[in-house]
Amino acid sequence: MAELASLVQRLEVAVSRLETMGPGGGGGGGSAGAPAAASQFVQAYDNIVSGPVAQYLSLSQKIGGDVAKHADMMKQAFCLERNLLQTAASSQKPSDAVLTSLLQPVSKAIQQIQAYRESNRSSPLFNHLSAVSESVPALGWVAMAPKPCPFVKEMQDAAMFYTNRVLKDYKEKDKTHVDWVKAYLSIWNELQNYIKAHHTTGLVWSKSGPVASASGAAPPSGCPPPPPPGPPPPSMDSAGDSSGGTEARNALFAALNKGADITKGLKHVSDDKKTHKNPDLRSQPTSVRSGPKPFASASPAAPAPARSLPPVMELDGKKWKVENQEGAQDLVISDTELKQVVYAYKCNKSTLQVKGKLNSITVDNCKKMGLVFEDVVGIVDIINCKDIKVQVMGKVPTISINKTDGCHVYLSKDSLSCEIVSAKSSEMNVLVPNPDGEFTELPVPEQFKTVWDGQKLVTTSSEIAG
Repeated sequence: MAELASLVQRLEVAVSRLETMGPGGGGGGGSAGAPAAASQFVQAYDNIVSGPVAQYLSLSQKIGGDVAKHADMMKQAFCLERNLLQTAASSQKPSDAVLTSLLQPVSKAIQQIQAYRESNRSSPLFNHLSAVSESVPALGWVAMAPKPCPFVKEMQDAAMFYTNRVLKDYKEKDKTHVDWVKAYLSIWNELQNYIKAHHTTGLVWSKSGPVASASGAAPPSGCPPPPPPGPPPPSMDSAGDSSGGTEARNALFAALNKGADITKGLKHVSDDKKTHKNPDLRSQPTSVRSGPKPFASASPAAPAPARSLPPVMELDGKKWKVENQEGAQDLVISDTELKQVVYAYKCNKSTLQVKGKLNSITVDNCKKMGLVFEDVVGIVDIINCKDIKVQVMGKVPTISINKTDGCHVYLSKDSLSCEIVSAKSSEMNVLVPNPDGEFTELPVPEQFKTVWDGQKLVTTSSEIAG
């Protein structure tokens, strides 16, 4: 029955597209602004929301945690974009300034989704959050003329790096996460089909009706309204009394309303006290003015020192957290299990030793850190780091280096088959052991040469001197 319902829904979407492609359809042609076509492209968008988006939301709630919270934000973003489409369906295209105002709600929703990911880097579901955060700008296709569809495809491709990680981590463990990846990526596939059918060269606006305005946008349909802006702070006088500030302001306005009479309260200065008419006064030393002294120099004030967070080294569920360590050279994790992971974050000038066999290790935002470990069955991930040294004592299948400057990887004899994947990184070196126990240092290429061989692009690494 579930398969039958899915088939019926797909048929309905196909029929809706065929209707829009006929006379008066909502594609990129001249009659795209007709009211019937406009209502059809809103309905077609609703089919996406009730289809793959609804499935993604359901699976996100099943996974729970940060993924569920992220999904709630995505639901709001899709709802706000639906409101924009409803406005376009009933209004003519406005000026660029008004259009920018109409796009603001969707833009803020995208920023909120990306900010949530950045503030939850230690989340065990970070790859899920990253997949959504990297691709959610695709909702900005409404501002991407004349090629909105390639833009969505580009954003979808940006998510693939992280969705592949989710598949790798959960393919043999939890099918829910695999279904979550399929449902999420299908959103962008369906959105591309939708754009091709209704908005080929950009968001289609109605040819009739009033010109859209920021105040006359379509009312939210199912979206919770944004919180109202708080009241402006009351004017405070020097004593902190708002009523006193009001009295002072009223007195100022009353004085200004006097006009020329405002000078009647000033004292008259006689000629013998005017320096420009009395040379003797100019020769006298001036008195030192009391009160606050002026700044001695124009140099800016020193910035306030950044607040240091307390160091953390604890086991939270199945994840070892090693955070905010400064100059700690004796960090050791010995009681490990195969299902556990290690997450090191913002550690500086520290050394971490991990004993035993565990699932994975992530080193994020660390500087001048050393990592020594025995066996990892998954991946060792180095991201956003500087001057990192990694030594493998046992085995590891994959080491990933991303956005890192300066990384030395010491391999053991048992880990020579390890795959090292790098991106956006520099100064990477791999050291392999010799029979005599010494290491041979080999640089990882950072420059590549790409040529067209008549059928495809062929990329080879450039030789690095030394």
